[in-house]
Parts: sequence; structure tokens; C-alpha cells
Amino acid sequence: MIYKRSSKLFTDAEKVIPGGVNSPVRAFKAVGGTPIFVKKAKGAYLFDEDGNKLIDYINSWGPMLLGHAFEPVVEAVIEKTKQGTSFGMPTEIETKIAELAVSMVPNIDKIRFVNSGTEACMSAVRLARGFTGKDKIIKFAGCYHGHSDSFLIQAGSGAITLGEPNSPGVTEGTAKDTLLARYNDIENVKQIIEANKGEIACIILEPVAGNMGCIPPKQGFLEALRSLCDANNILLIFDEVMTGFRLSKGGAQELYNINADIVCFGKVIGGGLPVGAFAARAEIMNYLSPLGPVYQAGTLSGNPLAMAAGLAMLTEINNDAELFSRLEQKTDYLHKGIEEVLTEHNIIHTINRVGSMISVHFAEEKVVDFESSAKGNNDTFKKFFHGLLNEGIYIAPSAFETWFITDALTYEDLDATIKAIAKVAKTL
Repeated sequence: MIYKRSSKLFTDAEKVIPGGVNSPVRAFKAVGGTPIFVKKAKGAYLFDEDGNKLIDYINSWGPMLLGHAFEPVVEAVIEKTKQGTSFGMPTEIETKIAELAVSMVPNIDKIRFVNSGTEACMSAVRLARGFTGKDKIIKFAGCYHGHSDSFLIQAGSGAITLGEPNSPGVTEGTAKDTLLARYNDIENVKQIIEANKGEIACIILEPVAGNMGCIPPKQGFLEALRSLCDANNILLIFDEVMTGFRLSKGGAQELYNINADIVCFGKVIGGGLPVGAFAARAEIMNYLSPLGPVYQAGTLSGNPLAMAAGLAMLTEINNDAELFSRLEQKTDYLHKGIEEVLTEHNIIHTINRVGSMISVHFAEEKVVDFESSAKGNNDTFKKFFHGLLNEGIYIAPSAFETWFITDALTYEDLDATIKAIAKVAKTL
């Protein structure tokens, strides 16, 4: 495919936007080449500025569960726009979407809306610290919770050492309160808790990791985390920005039957507009201002356009009893097709899948954490990515990002994708 216009647009963008993009992974640094500029999208397809049609497996990094330009969401936003775009005052629709979200998700009484997943996770950690009166947090290597300072931490020299900042601008003072654990390694978590007795406010994780490729929790891992938190007066935070309303109506909590203390949302909950939220039982949420001492605010929080999009999206999900079954079947069909093709061509790989999240790792061993994910063959992935792009298939331009399946995909789209992978496999 030809991308002359996209190339020109990227050159223009680089002059006025750092790196030419407003979020780093869009820049194609991990795979090389020039990013594709999108003109419009509909259903399962992207249409770029060069006139190419692409089958989309990013879906705006997750929100487009029902497809791009989904009519009920579009209509809701248009109608709400006619009444005004922002007031900085309470609106009825905020209560409506809050009531619906609380009814769909287990173990939450109250929810507060913010503007992004980053803001939701940042606020959830502040709330956990305020509620427990403790400062330290545990996060897991490879789990991404946005770009708040507390989360941009890499491993120290040992399993239970303090974190070190891995981005300039993050202070050592901030980093010292973030303890880094290995995903799916409960013994490592126990060691960290033991070495920091009585100091840990919360453990935050993606219950299904999506930012080191799709990585499911090992059997018993989430249950063990819940028990450790109960035994040590630690709050368990599920970052369900990706998994919320995608893996089931009630997200990973419902799927795995594990109750978190605080849950963070984003992506699907906004129907494609910038929305985040965090929720918990009443005794925790009541620590938030104006009821409690933990301050959190936002001028555009609960923005009527975002609330209209989110309410329309959640209403569709809540009313469609077969949605998650269809998504599971489509993802399973794609999984089996890719598996057959890559095995036939003797390409080293492993595929992880949970619900409508799936990743192809070009790694020999099973991928269960960041370390094993990082062992994948990135050169093979680059060829795979660009090969599929040339065949009209758009996957994440990084080996460390999950694919997101949308209900708008047809089985013809899936067959076309499998056929494209078979063609690309001959070149790997």
C-alpha cells in the first residue's frame, strides 16, 4: 500500500507536535516506518488519508467494542451537543450513567467520573493512601496504569528493592514509595509485603495484562492477592481500563469472581470519548472530597458529551445478552486460525487470549510476565506488522500491546485476516 499523504502529514506534524504524535506508541518507533493517518472509521474498518481500507484490531486501543461510529453512540453525542458541550455544573445524565455502571459491576456502591484512565488510576492510589493512612504501593512490571509519576517505575537491583524512576521528571522521592513486583509471581509479592510491613496502602494491577501483550493471570494468582491484601490491611486495586465492560458486563471482577477494593475504568466506559472513572464501596468512596479529606477534582469531569457516549455504550452492552458470547466465539475463531497458520509454517510463537483480548508473541516459552514477554523476537514482529499492514490489516505497532476484537468484525473479516497472516508467514 502507498502512504504518501500520511508521510507528508507526519512530516508536517513533527514540526509542531513532539515526535509528530500526541501519544508515543503512535509514532511507529517500535516497528519503524511512518504512522498511518486516519481519515475516518466505520464498523470494523479504518479509512486512511491515502484512501486505503484497513481491518482494525486496535479499535482505539479498546473502546470500540461495538465498532467505530456506532450509531446509538453517535446519535447520543449529536443530540447532547445541541444542548451545550460543557457546563461545569451537575447534570442528570451523570447520575444515570453512574447508576447503570454500579448496577453492572460487582462490589461497587459509588463511582466518580474523570477524564482518562491515567487520571482514574492516579486518583484511586491517592484515595487508597488517604483511606489507609499508608504511603507505599505495589505495582507489577509490565502493567501500565497511565503516565502518573507513581507508575513510571522500573525494577531496582533486587526483588524487594525500592523502585527507580525510568522517566526524567519522576523524582526519587516519588519512586521510593512504589515497589515493583513480578506479575503472576505471588511469592515475590509476599516477600515485598514482608519487607515493608505495615507500610503498603495498595496493590494495583491489570487483572488481565494488556500492555506487555495480553497476559492472563495464572490460576489462583488473583485469589492469592485478595487473601494477602485482607491479611495485611492493603487495598486491592483492579485497573480495568482495558478489561472493564469488555471481558464481561462486570469486567474482570465478574469474570474471575474476585472482588477488588477499588476499580478503575476507561476506554469502553466512554464509548470512544475521553472518559475515566474509579469506583469502590461507599465507605472508601466517602473519603473523597467533598464528603471526605481526599481531594480530587476536574473541570471537565462528567462532561455531558462524554457521559452521553458512555451511557449509550453501556446501555447497548447491558441490553445485549449474547454480546460477550459472540466476542468470545470470534476471538476463538481468529486464535485457531492464526495458530494453524503459524504452526504450519514452523514459526516460533505463543498466543495468549482472554475474551476479546488476544496477542501473538513470537516467543518460545509461555508468556506469563514482562520478562518472558520481552524474550519475544521483535524483528519477527516488525516483519509481521508491516506485512499485515500491506495486506490491509492493522494491529498495534508494538509487540507489547494486546489486540482488541470488536463485535463489528464479520467472519469474512476474520477469514481475510487469517489469509493475510498465511501470506505474511511465508516471509517470516
